[in-house]
Amino acid sequence: MDNCFGLISYNNKDGEFASLCKSRPSYMLPYGSRYRLVDIIISNMVNNGIRSVALYTGEKIRSTMDHLSDGKPWSLNSRFHGLFLYPPIRQNSLIERLGDIADFYSTLNFFKVLREENALIVKSNVVFMEDLDQAYNEFISSDSDIMLFYVRKNDEKKEFVNTNKLHLDENGFVTNIGVNLGTEDSFNMFAEAMFIKKDVLVSLVKETVERGNANSLKDAIIKNKNSLKINSYELNEPLVLINDIKSYYDANLHLLDRENFNDMFINNGKVMTKTKDEPSTIYKNNPEVKNSLIANGCIIEGDVESSIVFRGVKIGKGAIVKNSIIMQKSEIQEGAVVINSIIDKYAVIEKDVSLVGSTNQPAIIEKYGKVQKE
Repeated sequence: MDNCFGLISYNNKDGEFASLCKSRPSYMLPYGSRYRLVDIIISNMVNNGIRSVALYTGEKIRSTMDHLSDGKPWSLNSRFHGLFLYPPIRQNSLIERLGDIADFYSTLNFFKVLREENALIVKSNVVFMEDLDQAYNEFISSDSDIMLFYVRKNDEKKEFVNTNKLHLDENGFVTNIGVNLGTEDSFNMFAEAMFIKKDVLVSLVKETVERGNANSLKDAIIKNKNSLKINSYELNEPLVLINDIKSYYDANLHLLDRENFNDMFINNGKVMTKTKDEPSTIYKNNPEVKNSLIANGCIIEGDVESSIVFRGVKIGKGAIVKNSIIMQKSEIQEGAVVINSIIDKYAVIEKDVSLVGSTNQPAIIEKYGKVQKE
């Protein structure tokens, strides 16, 4: 995939994450005890041979700059390639309403100077790891203008209602993109990712800005479906779309299944992240720890079950943590009970406090928050 560059398109759904995205974009949410969601996306691109990656950051750029910096952990700090961060540019209001098209329009000069002729575009809320060589070879050999990725989702429980649905002909070419209304037990869920020829991307962006006839790149593709050759490719599971608090909560806890963890972090290439040197985690007073991911630098004295615990967390004597996400440097004090909850960075759950949410609506404590006993 030497002739391909990567674009990570901002999904702009931070409002669905309550206080978790008060000061960070959703792609910077912590994941898997030591990573950020964006680490998976960038690592997947780099593992597939992509050496130029552009991220459209959204307005809350501080945490992005701090974590990604010059892209060194992903070897994207070379002289001629690299990681490019593009915050939004204030443009004509008529252009700004065009969503990701407006972002792409602001970087047309970037596309022009790149020698690569094709792009891999992934929405920032899509997490998957997969070898894409076969997909890329099919994209090139079929001379397709666009190749849309999808996963075949079992939807008997109607968990994926309102996600995008690909309609394919008998040869696997895309005839349309609709919305899943739950009328089928399984369907082709659009993975919000694609290969696209650079000149086709540029043409769609310019045409959309000039005509104002689409609100996103997806819409532009649909409007031009009869003049474009649009192929498809089925990705393997696991692939998760993180659109809100529940999907974020579920995506983390699904990693407690060893098979899911291996597929995301081991079987399909290494996931890189910003390195932080921490001592090993200390377990005091023989706590009971079961089925959990616990990062380094923690002090664990209480019981932990089916939870994701990030770096530097302190869990006090007699405390109970279950089915929860405990982010970096948080503290669960002695005797506290935390169940079905998401505790953001540097938060404190004080002594003997009980915090209990549900699996459908986990309790959330914001960054630097403190919960005291009444």
